[in-house]
Amino acid sequence: MASEDVRARKLILWLQWKDLGCTAIALGNGIAATFHFILNYVVKEVRKMLEKVLRVFVVALLAIIGGIAMHIASPFLTELISTEVLKSELGLFKMTAAHLIFLLLGIAAGAAIGYTTSPYFASKLQRFSVWVEGQLNKMPLHDVIAGLIGLAIGLIIANLLGIAFSKIPVVGDYIPGIFSIIFGYLGIHIVIRKQKELGDLIGKLPRFFKETSQHVEQSRNNKKIKGAGLDAIKEFASSQIPCKLLDTSVIIDGRIADICRTGFIDGKLLIPVFVLEELQHIADMSDSLKRVRGRRGLDILQQLQNEFGSQVEIVNHDFDDITEVDSKLVELGQLTGGKIITNDYNLNKVAELRGVSVLNINELSNAIKPVAIPGESMKVQIVREGKEQGQGVAYLEDGTMIVVENGRRYINENITVEVTSALQTAAGRMIFAKPVV
Repeated sequence: MASEDVRARKLILWLQWKDLGCTAIALGNGIAATFHFILNYVVKEVRKMLEKVLRVFVVALLAIIGGIAMHIASPFLTELISTEVLKSELGLFKMTAAHLIFLLLGIAAGAAIGYTTSPYFASKLQRFSVWVEGQLNKMPLHDVIAGLIGLAIGLIIANLLGIAFSKIPVVGDYIPGIFSIIFGYLGIHIVIRKQKELGDLIGKLPRFFKETSQHVEQSRNNKKIKGAGLDAIKEFASSQIPCKLLDTSVIIDGRIADICRTGFIDGKLLIPVFVLEELQHIADMSDSLKRVRGRRGLDILQQLQNEFGSQVEIVNHDFDDITEVDSKLVELGQLTGGKIITNDYNLNKVAELRGVSVLNINELSNAIKPVAIPGESMKVQIVREGKEQGQGVAYLEDGTMIVVENGRRYINENITVEVTSALQTAAGRMIFAKPVV
C-alpha cells in the first residue's frame, strides 16, 4: 500500500513538472513570436520612413531644379509678354512680377513631377541597393577592404592632380570629376589584383626599417671607434659582445665548463632564475637518475661562479605569463639580444625561428671531431654486433661510431680497420670501415 502511494506521488510530481515544462515552452514560443512581430513591425516602419524621406528629397530636388530652370529662362519668357504690369520690378524681391510667377511655376512643376516620379526612384534605388549588397556578399571580405583602400588612394591621387588642372579654361571644372572616376576605378582594380604582393611588401617594411636602423647605428659606432683611443676601443668592443644564456640541458651536460676554461666563450654568462629553479626541481626529484643529473648541474654552476666570478651572473627577471622554461629563455634572448647555449635540438630550432642566435654544444663537438679520410687505417675494439648481418660496431674516444664490415667475429678484440667512407648525420658522425687482413 505504501509503495502504491509513493508511485502515485511520483506520478503526480512528474505530471506537475511536465505541465510546468510545457508552460515554459509555450511562454518561450510566445515571447519569440512577439519579438519577431515587433521586429518586423519596426523594419516596416523604418522602410516607410526612408521611403517618405526619399520622396521628400526627390520632390525638393526637382522643385529646386525647376526653379533654377525657370530663373534662367524667365528673361526670355518675359520678352514674350506684352503686359507692362508683369514687366514692372517688385521692390521686395528685386525682380519683375513675371520673373516671380515663372519662378513659382517652375518650383510647382518640379515639385509635382517629383511627387509623381518619387515612387519610381524609390523602387529603383531599393533594387540598386539590393544588387550592390548581393555583389558585396559574393566578394570575399579581404577583396572589399582592398577595394575600399584602392578607392581611397585613387581619389587622393585624383584630387591632387585635379587641383593642378582645375585652372585650365572651359574644361578645368570638369577635369577633377573625370580624374576621380578614372583613378578611383584604377585604384580599386589594381589593389584588388595586387593585394597579395602589396601585403607581402607591407610585411617586409618592419624588417627593412630594423635593418636600416641597425645600419645607421653601426655607422655611428664605426665613427666612434675611429676617433677613440686604444682603451676606449677595448671598452667599446667588450660592450658589443653579446651575453650568453645557459639552458638547463647544457648545464647538466657539464662540457660548458671545459669550453669556458679554453677561452672560446667570451662575454657574460647569464643563468636565468627560472633555469636555476628547474635545476633545483630536478635535484629534488624522487627519481635517483634525475636527482643525480640535477645535482650535477648545480655543481657545474658553482664551479663556473668560483672560476669566472663576475663573468657569471644570475638573472632574476622572470615571465609570469609564460609557463615553459624554453619559451621564457627565448623571450629573454629577444629582450637582451644574447645567444642561447643549449644541447636541445627543439629549442635550437624554435629560437632560430624567432630570431635568437643559438650556440649548440653538440654541433661544436661534431665540428671539431677529427676527419676520417677513406683509406686511413686505425686500431679499434669491436664491442658489439651491428644491425646488418656480419657487422661489428666500435667507438672512438670522442664517441664516434664505427661500423665494421664483417666485424662480428672480432667482438671484444682489438683489430686494425681501414676507413671506406664517413657519414655526417644530425646525431653525429658515423664511420664505415673494413678489417685489414
